[in-house]
Amino acid sequence: MTILDGRKTSNDIKNEIKAEVDKMKADGEKVPHLAAVIVGNDGASLTYVGSKVRACERVGFESTMVRLPNTTSEIELLDKIHELNNNDDIDGFIIQLPLPPQINTQKVLMAVHPDKDVDGFHPTNFGKMALDMSTFIPATPFGILELIDRYGVETKGKHTVVIGRSHIVGRPMSILMGRKGFPGNSTVTLTHSHTKNITQITSQADIVISALGIPNFLKAEMVKDDAVIIDVGITRVPDDSEKGYYITGDVDFENVSKKASFITPVPGGVGPMTIAMLLKNTLLAREQHRQHNR
Repeated sequence: MTILDGRKTSNDIKNEIKAEVDKMKADGEKVPHLAAVIVGNDGASLTYVGSKVRACERVGFESTMVRLPNTTSEIELLDKIHELNNNDDIDGFIIQLPLPPQINTQKVLMAVHPDKDVDGFHPTNFGKMALDMSTFIPATPFGILELIDRYGVETKGKHTVVIGRSHIVGRPMSILMGRKGFPGNSTVTLTHSHTKNITQITSQADIVISALGIPNFLKAEMVKDDAVIIDVGITRVPDDSEKGYYITGDVDFENVSKKASFITPVPGGVGPMTIAMLLKNTLLAREQHRQHNR
């Protein structure tokens, strides 16, 4: 059994990006600039954005954190997005979710210019991804592809079962695993909360990608020997420790790992890859803007 080590792989990617940024600096070029917009004081969101800012510092990117109060109206947020869309210094930006209830999330994500949508959430970029065109792939699916690629996990002709159909992970993952090329060329089954006989389906899978958000949902009896297990779930489960919680994934790691050929841990698997691929998308955005301005 091989651990798909997201921490190590994300560090490798950050080192590669840093080398490219160092070369940009040496050539007198503008370095990539990523902005993050956060509305309100959600603790988990502040932690995520903070780690993204630190990642930018590490690779030599410029970064801007735009913090808006919880009372921000939809119009005010849309004005801020318009401002970022028109700021040539910023190559890409993200809107940290969730947003307060007074704001229509779909409307906000639609307002981000596709050329700066480094989260890959805009319908233009999602459509390009579905058509196998070059675009920004959502960071978490992009990270999973990169792990599969770097560890040489065979996907061609394999049966991939995706659990969960969110627009951020499950649905894009099902499209990407079925596309031509590597990683891809697998036969994909997309399952969700209304799927019947899910154990019957997962136990036939060569690759299981679980993005459900239910702790320890995937049990050993639900997977076959030598299956590849990608655990996207990350849930805080309350306990009596000093922190008051522990973090676990969708997979019963202790038992499933005994049957798996490859498996991602939680934490330290898919999570660190998400930020690394956000940086990679920002680097791609910078390159596109540079070519466009020539």
